[in-house]
Amino acid sequence: MTSTFSGLETAYSGLTAARDAMNVTGQNITNAGTPGYTRQRSVQTAAVPATSTHFASPTAQPGQGVTVTGIQRLSDELANARLRTAQGQQAYTGLRADALQTLEDGLNEPSDTGLSAQLQQFWASWQDLANNPGQPSAGAVVISDAKTVVSQLAAGYTQVANQWAGLRSQLSGLADQVNQAADGIAALNAKIQQATAAGASANELIDQRDQLASTVAQLVGGTATPQPDGSMAVFVAGNVLVTGQTANHVKLSGATGLQGAAGDPVRLEWQAHPGQAIDVDGGQIAAGLSLLAPAAADGSGGALAQTAEAYNQVATALAAQVNAVHEGATTADGRTGLDFFAVASGGPAALELSVVAATPADIAAAAPGAGSLDGTVADAISQLGLAPGSPDALWSGFIGVIGNTSQAAQQQDALAQSTLTSATSAQQSISSVDTDQENLDLVTEQSAYQAAARVLTSVDQLLDTLINHTGVVGLS
Repeated sequence: MTSTFSGLETAYSGLTAARDAMNVTGQNITNAGTPGYTRQRSVQTAAVPATSTHFASPTAQPGQGVTVTGIQRLSDELANARLRTAQGQQAYTGLRADALQTLEDGLNEPSDTGLSAQLQQFWASWQDLANNPGQPSAGAVVISDAKTVVSQLAAGYTQVANQWAGLRSQLSGLADQVNQAADGIAALNAKIQQATAAGASANELIDQRDQLASTVAQLVGGTATPQPDGSMAVFVAGNVLVTGQTANHVKLSGATGLQGAAGDPVRLEWQAHPGQAIDVDGGQIAAGLSLLAPAAADGSGGALAQTAEAYNQVATALAAQVNAVHEGATTADGRTGLDFFAVASGGPAALELSVVAATPADIAAAAPGAGSLDGTVADAISQLGLAPGSPDALWSGFIGVIGNTSQAAQQQDALAQSTLTSATSAQQSISSVDTDQENLDLVTEQSAYQAAARVLTSVDQLLDTLINHTGVVGLS
């Protein structure tokens, strides 16, 4: 038979279960705005009836109330994995898009102050000299405009080199963040395993670990896989970054300046295996490495190095083409074989280009034997900008390439952002806190608590009657 006293236990279990459910709901509501928090739910099962020990035919036995078996974390690992993949891809496209936009803006094309406009002004000054041969003022303008072009080339190269160095420094900091996240995941693995072994809830610890896994995905495109023992393993380019309570560290190696990138490319390596580059395939670090890559002859190298090389090519072509014509011309005082530009050896041409002609008298504008008032050579130089392979053509072609590359990067980032938004929405539909739903749950749980309390009161009254009033009928 069922004891009346068992009703107390049944009612008490209802009170406990409702109270625990309200506590979980309160935890959800409190953390509705907490980044990375995953909604939780109290898991309850009906307690089975006690087994009868009587030899007589047992009567029907009610259950023994409700049992709270745990606190479930409402998370879908597949949705989490998709979100991390989308985060890594958007981090990659986002950094590339921003860097290429910065690079494109720095080129300042088209504009009245861009290199294209300065080259056109330089050729126009030679045409003006051809129309006014022997005029010192016209020669002075040629030299002034030449120096402006030289300054523009040096400034452009320096700006790209500074952007390269800044990105290199940023990637070094990102590599440190990867190590910090890996250490954090390893430490949380230990805490989660300890909590699980002790029968305690590790939900909040798992939330923290998932956030760090997302950080790794955004930084280096890593993949995270939960293990049967409760830990999480993290892989980067197929190699283990974290396993159990052990974290492997990475480091950024290679040149620290643009000029050394060709001989010592920037790369991500394992600290335990110096010289062994990691083939990173996602995240901000992969994007940065693609931008920092050395220049290639076919133009497929890193965007920054290719831009610097474009400045060098323009400087080299400008000096070679102008000098080739200028050397065969004659100055007003009869000198010939003179260079107009010079490119010093040992450094980037864009930085080493200089104007040799110090005064208008050093400009050779006339054909040999044609007299000081001849301007045919000056006219020939003024037309160089229109020829195939001219500095202008080289620069214009490069501007078109970098513009298309930047535009493609913006489009890729927009697509990646859309994919990330979709993945985030799918993950949040499962794991995020809906305060309206939680408030409804809270009302339900409050009603359950009140009902269980009413049952407890009723059983208490029954017991009071049984204990204190049985056998007193007729007594005076």
